[in-house]
Amino acid sequence: MNRNKRPIGVDLFAGAGGMSLGFEQAGFDVLASVEIDPIHCAIHEFNFPLTSIFCKSIAEIKGEEIRNNSAIGKREIDVVFGGSPCQGFSMIGKRALDDPRNTLVFHFLRIILELKPKYFVFENVPGLTVGKHKSFLSEIIDEFRKCHYEVEEKYCVLNASNFGVPQDRARLFIIGCRQGLTLPKYPQPFTKPPLIRKSKYIVNSANLANCPTVWDAIGDLPEIEHYPELFKRDWVIAKYKKPSKYGSVLRGLFPMEDNYAYERIASPLANNILLTSESDRVDNFEILTCSSRTKHNSESIARFQQTKPGETESISHFHRLDGKSICNTLRAGTASNRGAFTSPRPIHPFLPRCITVREAARLHSYPDWFRFHITKWHGFRQIGNSVPPLLAKAVATEIIRILGIYPIKPNQKIQLGSDNLLRFKMSQAAQYYGVSAHIIEPRLRYNRNKLETLHL
Repeated sequence: MNRNKRPIGVDLFAGAGGMSLGFEQAGFDVLASVEIDPIHCAIHEFNFPLTSIFCKSIAEIKGEEIRNNSAIGKREIDVVFGGSPCQGFSMIGKRALDDPRNTLVFHFLRIILELKPKYFVFENVPGLTVGKHKSFLSEIIDEFRKCHYEVEEKYCVLNASNFGVPQDRARLFIIGCRQGLTLPKYPQPFTKPPLIRKSKYIVNSANLANCPTVWDAIGDLPEIEHYPELFKRDWVIAKYKKPSKYGSVLRGLFPMEDNYAYERIASPLANNILLTSESDRVDNFEILTCSSRTKHNSESIARFQQTKPGETESISHFHRLDGKSICNTLRAGTASNRGAFTSPRPIHPFLPRCITVREAARLHSYPDWFRFHITKWHGFRQIGNSVPPLLAKAVATEIIRILGIYPIKPNQKIQLGSDNLLRFKMSQAAQYYGVSAHIIEPRLRYNRNKLETLHL
């Protein structure tokens, strides 16, 4: 086992960085990330200041550019990972093989061939494994094999709830390696939902520990109803409650098992407003971020109150969380070029309101230092589009193991980025990265009977 180096990773279709964080926690240095959305790039840069961010379409970037404009250079890359946009073959959307977004899969293959990593991980929706899409999946695997990459024939759909995440979220993972190397195994489940849920992708073995519940994840968070300033901004100094072990880990009060990620230092804003006296810490006053409040009308509040835990409110179609169970799959909603609709957000298990971005992040296994865009629309989109870090970590750990590398915890501490990165509008983010403001088509919204173009 090599104890003296951290393996190198590259994240394609990086989004806010759920997979990047999971691979870093497993022991990888993710030195380059590619993402087309400037808003996502800014959030990624805030949370991963040591990573080179390439704000462009994967169809327009070459492996040589990734190498030459990052810290990778001529070094060998251990793994390339990512999941192309999945709307083309999602079971809840239009399922057409001729969807133009599906061609991005083949650009993923091209980048693999140009970078020549030892291993790759392709992540996507389970819908790719059923019906007519099986032929598309077979085509992808055949292309990799033609290009001298071995692929595990028995590809696997993993559910986040089997890997310590309090959410019913199933994702397909295809793992491959260069010919001559040994394919990693898929990670073995180690948790199960505390209450039986009907899902063919959840493993409910009696030998597995219970994964955290919804209330384990969010029960210690301050009640936002006590902080009217959260109607105008997304942070406040607030009093926390006693956390579960899961909550303690995400708050940084208790070390995560086998966590080899870099320690983060609070951003400049947090440094300026955090209370630092011992009395403050004893009283559990800390900064609460990503917690903008939503102004629900009285009719919505009444309907939310009448909806029982585990059921769906009939008009809004919002699902009310059951504090004793796990969360339903958190959705991203549509992108700006497809209407910019917010996906139905879960209702809090005990309060008559939708959950906040921070509560969603807890249910997705993001630590509290991880920040998202200040708007709820972007924040929920960034979470809903991402792989839960703990699920990514489980997959990445198997690759670390097959590499024969003993992961090490870095001594270096990372200063999080400027808070300005969290506030960008699309036009500002595009200007920051030197790309067109229309790299993502603008959001369209009807306003006063006129169709207006809004750059959010």
